[in-house]
Amino acid sequence: MFGLTFEKLLIIGVIAVFLLGPERLPYYAGKLGQLVRSLRDLANGAKDRMREEMGPDFDDVDWKKLDPRQYDPRRIIREALTDADPFAEPERPVVARSVNQDSAYLQRKRAREPLGAGETAPFDSEAT
Repeated sequence: MFGLTFEKLLIIGVIAVFLLGPERLPYYAGKLGQLVRSLRDLANGAKDRMREEMGPDFDDVDWKKLDPRQYDPRRIIREALTDADPFAEPERPVVARSVNQDSAYLQRKRAREPLGAGETAPFDSEAT
C-alpha cells in the first residue's frame, strides 16, 4: 500500500513519538482512530448508495473480473491474434461496387505532393 513496508511504518511511528511527545501522543492516536473509522464509514456509505442506485444488478457484478491488476497485455494480444473475433458478423458475399476515380481522397493519394500556388483543392462530389 503506497510502497509502505512495516519497517517504514515503524520508523514513522518512532519519529511521531519523538515529535509529539508522550503527552500529546494519546490524543493524536485517538484522532487517527476517528479518521480511520470515518473513512471506513464513508466507504461503506458509498457502497450502500451504489447498491441502492444499481438495484439487484449490483450483487451480480463479478468485481474480481474487473480488477485491472489481472490483465496481462501479452496474453490479451496473443489471444487477439490467435482467436477469431467473437463479435464478427458471418461473412457475406462481396458485391462489386463502382468506385469514383475522381474522389478527393484518391486524387490526394495519387498526388502526394503539396498544392501549387494557383492549384485548387481536390473536390469530392460524393461528400456530404
